[in-house]
Amino acid sequence: MKKFLALGLTAIMISTVAAQTAPGTIVDVAAGNSSFATLVAAVKAGDLVGTLSGPGPFTVFAPTNEAFAKLPAGTVETLLKPENKAALVKVLTYHVVAGNVMAKDVVGLNRQKVKTVQGGELTIYVLAGGVSLVDESKRLTRVIATDVAASNGVIHVINNVLLPK
Repeated sequence: MKKFLALGLTAIMISTVAAQTAPGTIVDVAAGNSSFATLVAAVKAGDLVGTLSGPGPFTVFAPTNEAFAKLPAGTVETLLKPENKAALVKVLTYHVVAGNVMAKDVVGLNRQKVKTVQGGELTIYVLAGGVSLVDESKRLTRVIATDVAASNGVIHVINNVLLPK
């Protein structure tokens, strides 16, 4: 319950900060929140800062530090090694959808598949408790905060790391 409360408060903080200030790029917004420190480190290691700072628009499903911590021990450290850059980029680009997809746009997409920049697919589920995604590994991931504005797209905060096949 404590983790859920902490994630909820983090989501509220993210939404409040985004609403009060003019947003930067997706990378700027993520870098400005310590809840995304692992994601930002991964984006840097994958040399994706330039891409995700580009014109977009992009929709990014952004896992929190807690989401990365749920991965098996050593997974993040292994992915961040230079020799594993291709695998890291594959995982990171699986979290990105082309376009600016706001929460209100998803309401009518229950059980629809969306193509990621990586080339894989995510299945959207609109449930009573909100929106969830199912990745190609058949893991259910909840969207815990939506519509965090950036100048080149939007961020939706998620509680797991999405994994392609």
